[in-house]
Amino acid sequence: MAEKNMDELYAEMEAAAHKNEKKTRAESNVDQMLDGVEKAMDGRKKSNPELLRFFGGLLLFGAGLYMIFQNLIISSSWGMGYIFHIGGFGLPNGTIMIPLLIGIALLFLCDRKLWGWLFIAIGIVIVIAAVIMSVSIQWRTSNGWMFVVMFGMTFAGGAMMLRELFKK
Repeated sequence: MAEKNMDELYAEMEAAAHKNEKKTRAESNVDQMLDGVEKAMDGRKKSNPELLRFFGGLLLFGAGLYMIFQNLIISSSWGMGYIFHIGGFGLPNGTIMIPLLIGIALLFLCDRKLWGWLFIAIGIVIVIAAVIMSVSIQWRTSNGWMFVVMFGMTFAGGAMMLRELFKK
């Protein structure tokens, strides 16, 4: 009987000590976060099918595009002859660098830098256009089933995403 009372007394003293013990700021922040999570979990819906459909569509769309781009063969004819044809006259590849070089020279030559930067911008646009125009894209041979799967996944995923985005 005395041992039972001693155990109860010891338990009460230990509980009082824990009750009076101050929590650190981090401990109280963690407790507040856990309380907020518990409240959110109690009030949430069981599932969100709209969000699931959107991300499922995004996954299908991405996988289809990946498969399509894996079947493209891209080659370049840069540096092989003439890029620009004006009438019957073709401009060699090196001549497209002339506006860029003129712009660099104008930056160091003139006090007003506007013309130099303008020529540089035009030169960069011409170089990028020449590189893009020299690219050749070819489709790698694939069977009909893969063709239908690739484009079917892409269009089905795109349709699922658009349906969820523009739903009334």
